[in-house]
Amino acid sequence: MHLETGRGGLGLALSAAASATRRRRVLAALLAAAALGGCAGTRGGPIPYNVSPTVFAQPDSPASKVLEEDYRIAPLDTLHISVFQVPDLSGDFTVDLTGDITMPLLGNVKVVDMTTSQLNQKLAQMLGAKYLQHPDVNVGVKTSSTRVVTVDGSVRQGGVFPVTGPLTLIQVIALAHGTDENANPHRVAIFRTIKGERMAAAFDLTAIRRGQAEDPRIYAGDIVVVDGSKVKGVWQTVLSTLPFLSFIRFGL
Repeated sequence: MHLETGRGGLGLALSAAASATRRRRVLAALLAAAALGGCAGTRGGPIPYNVSPTVFAQPDSPASKVLEEDYRIAPLDTLHISVFQVPDLSGDFTVDLTGDITMPLLGNVKVVDMTTSQLNQKLAQMLGAKYLQHPDVNVGVKTSSTRVVTVDGSVRQGGVFPVTGPLTLIQVIALAHGTDENANPHRVAIFRTIKGERMAAAFDLTAIRRGQAEDPRIYAGDIVVVDGSKVKGVWQTVLSTLPFLSFIRFGL
């Protein structure tokens, strides 16, 4: 189980910065789309409600997909490293944006672009050279930075959250510490890529909480945006011309 970015040093930092800029632009567009139309505290906007699950289906890369055998470690992955009979060297370690983890005794260790098997060997060699005789090291990927859901808009703590198992909309909102005082819980948009197209559907969080509507499944790669009074529709004119049918399609 492993992931790949094949970058290091300055190139990795520049790539991370570009990715962050691209994410901000995507979220700006999605926030604008979620805010279109309707009055505060009500349903509305061009993103449709009650979209059939057969239409708003699983995304192109379902969350249930296991990591590939040749998966290579990426920045922001969380690794679980176990050193047999040495608990002080064992635990969870997050890969930073430079591609390193920090371990007791060893300090910073470059791990990006390595498979877990390769990192097993590297750590065993490093520990065996100075500290342990024939160390038994086992490395696993606990969470992958490519298996995440993004939550933004009128929530208390928006961000990017790992997807480690089945999730629903209510659970994802809970990960973001709930909606804030400016939220319109009647208008929540989920954006998803299906068959290469960007799609979206709207959901009424209040109806879901009351048991009047189904709590939809959330998959890795989804972006959830909660409407609210402070969500600015900066691209309102552009997005209002998009072809909303039984669901929304647009390229980002």
